[in-house]
Amino acid sequence: MSIDPRRLRFLLAVARAGGVLAAADELAVTPSAVSQQLAKLEAETRRSLVRRTPTGTVLTDAGRLLVEAAEDIERLLQETETRLMPDDTGPAGTIRIGGFYSFFAVVLLPAFPEWRERMPRLQVELVEEDQDELLRRLRAGDIDVAVLELDAEETPRALPSRMTEIPLLDEPWQVVLPAGAVAAADPVNLSRLGLPWLGVHPSAAGAQALRRVRRATGNDEPTVHAYVETQTALALVAAGEGAALIPSLALRGPTPPGIETLDLPGIGHRRIVLRRYEGRRVPESVDLAASLVREAAAAISFESRS
Repeated sequence: MSIDPRRLRFLLAVARAGGVLAAADELAVTPSAVSQQLAKLEAETRRSLVRRTPTGTVLTDAGRLLVEAAEDIERLLQETETRLMPDDTGPAGTIRIGGFYSFFAVVLLPAFPEWRERMPRLQVELVEEDQDELLRRLRAGDIDVAVLELDAEETPRALPSRMTEIPLLDEPWQVVLPAGAVAAADPVNLSRLGLPWLGVHPSAAGAQALRRVRRATGNDEPTVHAYVETQTALALVAAGEGAALIPSLALRGPTPPGIETLDLPGIGHRRIVLRRYEGRRVPESVDLAASLVREAAAAISFESRS
């Protein structure tokens, strides 16, 4: 099998734009040129890569696999271009990345010193807001990219036109309990914890995951308290107020004494994704911000990462 890598950008454009016509517009070529390149790519791979439906173009399993490879190549090229830039022509100005505390603290901020050394004329600003506000600011152009959290087991929602979603990390949810709440020798039964679940802000991925886990275990008892930040949840657990469903990334920093974590099978994962806009009129800062976020996320690993 011999694949011409130049054709991958056509498949990538179709995947991101949702169809041949929209991809042709983004690439400033004719729809016929896009279709020809797709046909040649399918001939080279000997696989069907796309399936046309009344509502657009859908990737096959082989197409999704090739798109993932194309995104990896694109990211590596962007990172290489950034590294090759001399200081006097390196990126300058400000990029704004929206997101949430645990991703900032564990993934992005450790990369800041190296970014400052590599790109001294670039200013990176972090914007912490709830997800609805991050999406509003992304639509308004107030931030270049938004890093969001999702419950990986939930059905994905359709994205607005020209907005794309790039998976960054999958991390397991963990049950956090007050120390000693469960005897070490006893098997853990989430339907009979003997503790209430802590409530979480409804816009957070943890709220979706908690509803799913409670449905699966037949738990219809009311939750107690209502937290937004995971640090608040951990403090409540340490005080003996209840159990919480916490993503692994949030447990990599300092945690209060008096808690224990259970990594249980079957409770799913939190998916961290990057959302951005694509198109010829999108500022270059968006490409740079997306590249840096993906670079930092690639340095984080979980045993269950997909």
